[in-house]
Amino acid sequence: MQANVGNIDRIARAALGVILLIAAFTAGWGTTGTVIAAVVGLVLLGTSAMRFCPAYRLLGMNTCQVK
Repeated sequence: MQANVGNIDRIARAALGVILLIAAFTAGWGTTGTVIAAVVGLVLLGTSAMRFCPAYRLLGMNTCQVK
Protein backbone atom coordinates (compact mmCIF):
# COMPACT_ATOMS: atom_id res chain seq x y z
CA MET A 1 0.00 0.00 0.00
CA GLN A 2 1.42 3.32 -1.05
CA ALA A 3 0.47 6.31 1.12
CA ASN A 4 -2.18 8.48 -0.50
CA VAL A 5 -3.31 10.61 2.48
CA GLY A 6 -1.36 13.82 3.11
CA ASN A 7 -0.63 15.48 6.46
CA ILE A 8 -3.46 18.03 6.43
CA ASP A 9 -5.93 15.39 5.28
CA ARG A 10 -4.59 13.02 7.94
CA ILE A 11 -5.03 15.56 10.76
CA ALA A 12 -8.55 16.42 9.60
CA ARG A 13 -9.51 12.73 9.45
CA ALA A 14 -8.13 12.05 12.91
CA ALA A 15 -9.90 15.06 14.44
CA LEU A 16 -13.23 14.24 12.79
CA GLY A 17 -12.87 10.57 13.78
CA VAL A 18 -12.35 11.46 17.44
CA ILE A 19 -15.26 13.93 17.36
CA LEU A 20 -17.56 11.31 15.84
CA LEU A 21 -16.55 8.67 18.38
CA ILE A 22 -17.16 11.04 21.27
CA ALA A 23 -20.48 12.17 19.79
CA ALA A 24 -21.57 8.60 19.12
CA PHE A 25 -21.57 7.77 22.80
CA THR A 26 -22.65 11.10 24.26
CA ALA A 27 -25.17 12.61 21.83
CA GLY A 28 -27.99 10.11 22.34
CA TRP A 29 -28.67 9.55 18.64
CA GLY A 30 -30.24 6.13 19.18
CA THR A 31 -28.81 2.78 18.21
CA THR A 32 -28.55 3.32 14.46
CA GLY A 33 -27.04 6.79 14.73
CA THR A 34 -24.56 5.63 17.35
CA VAL A 35 -23.41 2.66 15.28
CA ILE A 36 -23.05 4.72 12.10
CA ALA A 37 -21.10 7.49 13.86
CA ALA A 38 -18.85 4.97 15.63
CA VAL A 39 -18.07 3.04 12.44
CA VAL A 40 -17.37 6.18 10.41
CA GLY A 41 -15.20 7.53 13.25
CA LEU A 42 -13.19 4.30 13.40
CA VAL A 43 -12.74 4.22 9.62
CA LEU A 44 -11.49 7.83 9.65
CA LEU A 45 -9.04 7.07 12.46
CA GLY A 46 -7.86 3.93 10.67
CA THR A 47 -7.24 5.65 7.35
CA SER A 48 -5.48 8.44 9.20
CA ALA A 49 -3.18 6.02 11.04
CA MET A 50 -2.36 3.97 7.92
CA ARG A 51 -2.06 7.02 5.62
CA PHE A 52 -4.00 5.04 3.04
CA CYS A 53 -7.59 5.48 1.85
CA PRO A 54 -9.07 2.78 -0.42
CA ALA A 55 -11.67 5.23 -1.75
CA TYR A 56 -8.88 7.59 -2.84
CA ARG A 57 -7.26 4.74 -4.77
CA LEU A 58 -10.54 3.92 -6.54
CA LEU A 59 -11.03 7.58 -7.45
CA GLY A 60 -7.40 8.12 -8.45
CA MET A 61 -6.88 10.78 -5.78
CA ASN A 62 -3.70 11.42 -3.81
CA THR A 63 -3.18 14.16 -1.21
CA CYS A 64 0.22 12.86 -0.10
CA GLN A 65 3.15 14.91 -1.39
CA VAL A 66 5.79 12.25 -0.59
CA LYS A 67 6.20 9.68 -3.38
